[in-house]
Amino acid sequence: MVDKTERNMAPEKTKMPEQPPEERRRNFAEASLGYSETDALSEARRCLNCKHKPCAAGCPVNVRIPEFIEKIAEGDFAAAYNIIKTTNALPAVCGRVCPQENQCEKFCVRAKNGESVGIGRLERFAADWAAASGYSSHIDDNNEEPRKNASPSGRGLKAAVIGSGPAGLTCAGDLAAAGVSVTVFEAFHTAGGVLQYGIPEFRLPKAIVDKEINALKASGVEISLNTIIGRTLTLDDLRQEGFRAVFIGTGAGLPSFMGIEGEQLLGVYSANEYLTRVNLMKCYNPDYDTPIYKSRAAAVVGGGNVAMDAARCALRLGAERVYIVYRRGMGEIPARAEEIHHAREEGVIFKTLCAPVKILGDENGRVSAIECIEMELGEPDASGRARPVPKEGSGFVLELDTVIMAIGSSPNPLLKRTAEGLQTDRRGCIVTDEHGAASLPGVWAGGDAVSGAATVINAMGAGKTAARAIIKYLETSS
Repeated sequence: MVDKTERNMAPEKTKMPEQPPEERRRNFAEASLGYSETDALSEARRCLNCKHKPCAAGCPVNVRIPEFIEKIAEGDFAAAYNIIKTTNALPAVCGRVCPQENQCEKFCVRAKNGESVGIGRLERFAADWAAASGYSSHIDDNNEEPRKNASPSGRGLKAAVIGSGPAGLTCAGDLAAAGVSVTVFEAFHTAGGVLQYGIPEFRLPKAIVDKEINALKASGVEISLNTIIGRTLTLDDLRQEGFRAVFIGTGAGLPSFMGIEGEQLLGVYSANEYLTRVNLMKCYNPDYDTPIYKSRAAAVVGGGNVAMDAARCALRLGAERVYIVYRRGMGEIPARAEEIHHAREEGVIFKTLCAPVKILGDENGRVSAIECIEMELGEPDASGRARPVPKEGSGFVLELDTVIMAIGSSPNPLLKRTAEGLQTDRRGCIVTDEHGAASLPGVWAGGDAVSGAATVINAMGAGKTAARAIIKYLETSS
């Protein structure tokens, strides 16, 4: 154990090395460069190793946070990685994209008199250290010996997972670790779901996603690509093929639009399409012949992480001006503080308390401008946030050639149409109980397919919850 006199009582987090903004705004290399061993030791020693572990209560996948940080503080990086892997199958991903400031770090004792411990940065460090070192061992939940999967063939338990995003991959990993024979069915040609098509390379390098997926394959998880459940196969087909349990983790890939005039013009994208062309189809790479319009000036409508991703991608693809148009103020913007900070550093222009009312086009049917109106905050709406109210006579026009709508998404209705009796709510989200069980026997669901668009870590938590219920179901009904 590290003696308490060796604790680092600095009020601020150890600074994360980054590419300079003027350089990174024109390339797709990772913006945040990660901690060195010296940085990680310094930051880990800011942790007080609290007896009651309040930070752990904020983690949807129950990472044993003070335990792994203490191991980093001791310089035992392998042990730190082992501890993380007992509950988190995707630590290199979570360390980069989870909103720790609203989860584990929110409850950190150090935050009462300064900044919280950089839990996400330390998780990323441990995962990156393991990858760089070629270290892959992990231990069981009792922290005693290497964890080994039971033989799926010996147990005869078989489950299908629909969708290879964070919910599906987490569920599949936990099922395989329990000795269940798992096949993941993915509609795209590449596994990873939103980790592949939604999050840009400069935030989450795809080589990291691929490495995490390959680790799951090595544990016995099979992945069937280019398979659309609801078209290629149905739920009934899966049952006939011997899958006794099914987990649906198909995400929320159906984009939302505002319904304003001009949304049909050339140069209007959904964020889903735009980011898929950039990330999965690698339009920024000259080796890929992916068509995308190279904007001169773009407006991204919305204020979440997806909006920040789209705006920062537009800059990197050569846009001279990129606006974030958001109808509430900076105090209400839902994107992570780190993403907002990076976007501003890179030159994204924030037009808050503004809402689009019309998209204007030229004689060729292409976007030429967006007409907006200023807003002011009124009484809270159903979400509990202050309702934006238009200000009379405050209209203005932004000249540009691209508009990207990043105002949310909902589940694709295809699966529902072909699965009689699968209950969904008014948004098209699958209805489940607290264990992830859907309305059909032997079917569970989780992640954005249930909650609507949310976070990677919440989707992973839903995958773990469903996996526990599926394991119990398979063992008690066999």
